[in-house]
Amino acid sequence: MIQYDEYRLKTQALLPQIQELGVSLDIEGAKNELKKLEKEAEGEGFWNDLENSQKVLMRTKNLKTKVESYGSLLGKQEDLLTLIQLADEENDESLLPEVEAAYTELTEGIEKKRLETLLSGEYDNCNAILSFHAGAGGTEAQDWAQMLYRMYLRWAERKGFKCKTVDYLEGDEAGIKSASVMVEGDNVFGYLKCEAGVHRLVRVSPFDASGRRHTSFAAVEVTPEIGDDVSVEIRPEDLRVDTYRSSGAGGQHVNKTESAIRITHLPTGIVVACQNERSQIQNREVAMRMLKSKLLEIKIRQHLDKIEDIKGEQKLIEWGSQIRSYVFMPYTLVKDNRTDYETGNINAVMDGDLDGFINAYLTGAANGTLNLK
Repeated sequence: MIQYDEYRLKTQALLPQIQELGVSLDIEGAKNELKKLEKEAEGEGFWNDLENSQKVLMRTKNLKTKVESYGSLLGKQEDLLTLIQLADEENDESLLPEVEAAYTELTEGIEKKRLETLLSGEYDNCNAILSFHAGAGGTEAQDWAQMLYRMYLRWAERKGFKCKTVDYLEGDEAGIKSASVMVEGDNVFGYLKCEAGVHRLVRVSPFDASGRRHTSFAAVEVTPEIGDDVSVEIRPEDLRVDTYRSSGAGGQHVNKTESAIRITHLPTGIVVACQNERSQIQNREVAMRMLKSKLLEIKIRQHLDKIEDIKGEQKLIEWGSQIRSYVFMPYTLVKDNRTDYETGNINAVMDGDLDGFINAYLTGAANGTLNLK
């Protein structure tokens, strides 16, 4: 059948693309490193250094995922060719929908793997710290911050990433004033780094009895979680440490003792907080790790030699500084100002469907076509 001949040619043409991806992703290098790590794990005394062993196991897991996912692409390409040959020999038209679906799945898998080649930043493979801050506007802005908080948790859930809320400050009537979430997984920061900035919402406010349209703003910060192997000098005299009782909607957010920790880095004004661990000591450790990550990320971004030179970020959470707009009324539209990527399916976006925006940013960054004015 002519349809099967067409799919055979298209599927065969995908093999060079997959092989090129293997070179870009250095699959052979990953296999060699994997062998070394597995040999190290079998060595005597490996578990004596628990911290190092955990790092080795995490790296091994990530490499295995990388190698296996690439091998899966090769396997799917071979399986599809076999299916096409079988269907053509049997002249079985009923298998055409299965062939079409398998071809679509394969091309989508290749595109997803191609995006991984764009994640070449020094910290792209790190976990990420997501922080949410409501802008001016009281309850309306605080509700919008909570909507963004939920949106990113759903995105992470779709991707199979692990999320842990470390700080959560409720709004006065609804929503949140601020929150911080640890997102753990392979290349998390690489995917989420493009989400940092001010997000704008236009809708008919559920808090306005007159049914008027409101514009609200909330900011999202994205910082790579820096490992303990990276040294950042933070002077004790530059820190102000406050303790307070955890708060929130109940359960894990509530504590009856002052175990929550808020740390202010006085030279920069950067504030981090953690309230979700079981003890004050654990909360302090997490908060210090967050502070170190933020200081190092800003230091690198501003090309500074010393932490002391960091002045902190002064961006206002208001009109004119947004990276993306979410319009619920009078029409439905989500549009990114940097890539011009847009979609009318706002419900899917708020339910965590952000891949289109992330892919457009990564591709635009690689091609130098982003509008960053």
